[in-house]
Amino acid sequence: MQEKLLQFIWRYSLYQPGDLSTDDGETITIINSGRYNTNAGPDFLEAKVRVGNTVLAGHIELHINASDWNKHGHQDDPAYQNIILHVVYNNDTARVVDNVPVLELAKHIPASIIEQHGNFIKATAKIPCATQLATIKDITKESWLSRLLAERWEEKLVTWKELLASSTDDWRNLLYWRMAYNFGFKVNSVPFQMLAQSLPLNILAKHRESLMQIEALLFGQAGMLEEEFKDEYPNTLKKEYAYLRQKYKLQPIAGHLWKFLRLRPANFPTIRIAQFAALVHRSVHLFSQIVETHTVKEIQPLLEVAVSAYWKDHFTFDEAQEGTTNKKLGNSSIENIVINTIAPIQFLYASKHGNAQQQERALQLLDAVPAEDNNILKMWKESNWTAQNAAQSQSLLQLYNNYCANKRCLDCAIGLSIIRSGPNK
Repeated sequence: MQEKLLQFIWRYSLYQPGDLSTDDGETITIINSGRYNTNAGPDFLEAKVRVGNTVLAGHIELHINASDWNKHGHQDDPAYQNIILHVVYNNDTARVVDNVPVLELAKHIPASIIEQHGNFIKATAKIPCATQLATIKDITKESWLSRLLAERWEEKLVTWKELLASSTDDWRNLLYWRMAYNFGFKVNSVPFQMLAQSLPLNILAKHRESLMQIEALLFGQAGMLEEEFKDEYPNTLKKEYAYLRQKYKLQPIAGHLWKFLRLRPANFPTIRIAQFAALVHRSVHLFSQIVETHTVKEIQPLLEVAVSAYWKDHFTFDEAQEGTTNKKLGNSSIENIVINTIAPIQFLYASKHGNAQQQERALQLLDAVPAEDNNILKMWKESNWTAQNAAQSQSLLQLYNNYCANKRCLDCAIGLSIIRSGPNK
């Protein structure tokens, strides 16, 4: 028995409530088991119990052994003065606190609860409950996925809020930084954000009318214009950047940060920077447009950008390819940006302005985006839980990374449902 499991059993009333009695033999009825406390102090706050004919209101503390009270130093802690009940798995000592009844819970806990929890702990599968997922009701899965998506965004948006605060609540800057990070598509996300943060948006805005100057600023700040070139275009960018760098006192990031290895040419950072330059060049009031869009169909035209003429037959400087391609931002890339930048920033903006309806719309935006495809989602699919859209795939990623991988089955609605139903025979 673990204390966390004992807390779980108490929290969800998974014990047999009949014939409960204190260490003095008095009948006890649990009116309210209390509010689970994840901070310092007693385990459950504001509880209410009836001991004999007396109703008590206050806090409840749980331990595996009654003697743990003194081992944990509660006898000297004023936070534990208003305890009305000491719940233990094993009452191994005389009462440790005068006038506080003790409830020994061991004989009231069904063996199946402990057995099922043990099965989770011992499971070698990456998803501990994989063989039992089919027993879970759809409504339980759906409600849990909704909560997981909100949780995922709440965690992600902590950093976003810090970025917003650092830019004195300039939402355009936040969109610029996060869009740049997204354009790195994981492999180059960090250098892309470093690039954006090294190049103030107001400087780009001054030169927005000239795509060549936008490219000069972005490629120059990316550290990609440091070498000698044979083509005219990169030499033009290099000359323009030298002037703009001196004018704005810019310091580029290190060019070696960018990764090309094992990337398809269409995903080279040179192409992504060219696409990002095109987005900056054609964007007017992009933030307000994005915040006001409610469907993927409205968003897609805002992000359908193609590279400039030079890049139609190049993937890197000085190396021409056979034939030309527009190298537009593809549907899968646009969907990735909707999932990881646009929907979350809409959610945060709505949250900051207290607009619950717009928050819900931001969450629903992912319902219209196809589910992602990666190794974690393949594991879920093999366990007969297939994401139907991006909202569900994001939720399943959160479920695996934050719960399954760490065996936090006691914090999971699916785990709760399975433990309540007993072990799979």
